[in-house]
Amino acid sequence: MIRLSFLPPELARWDGAEADALCVFVFEDQRPPRGAAGLADWRLCGRLSRWLVQGRLTGRRGERLLTPLQSRLPWARLLVLGAGAQAAFDEAAYRACVRDALRTLAGVGARRYVLALPGRAEGRIAPRRALEILREEGRPYDTEALVVEGAAAQKEMAEAVRRN
Repeated sequence: MIRLSFLPPELARWDGAEADALCVFVFEDQRPPRGAAGLADWRLCGRLSRWLVQGRLTGRRGERLLTPLQSRLPWARLLVLGAGAQAAFDEAAYRACVRDALRTLAGVGARRYVLALPGRAEGRIAPRRALEILREEGRPYDTEALVVEGAAAQKEMAEAVRRN
């Protein structure tokens, strides 16, 4: 089961967060990246944006890019996953993206990671439902996720965690 805690989408707060990796999602039809991917891109001096422009990263669903981080962010690795087209992003797509992220993070040996939930920055899935699906998909894993969320969503998600 995944143990959950929250991390605000603020770079200053990220610097003190201990984790093995950062996992973010990009949509194939969203430029520049938003949410946590946009913050990571900013801290990496536009590296994600350059990869998107160059076609090294497309954002297609199922795409995976794992790269080492070199002191621009406090974690050893960055995992960028494609979320597909925004118009086609629904609950089933969210579930598939979360499943892929958790499988990939486990495959690279990440036991504690920062996870930006796909579609949350764009409001494509409600906070409570996003958390429910994350918990369902996370049952087979013994890991800890620091979920990147703003204060209002953190409050709603934390209430749901306490009730269960």
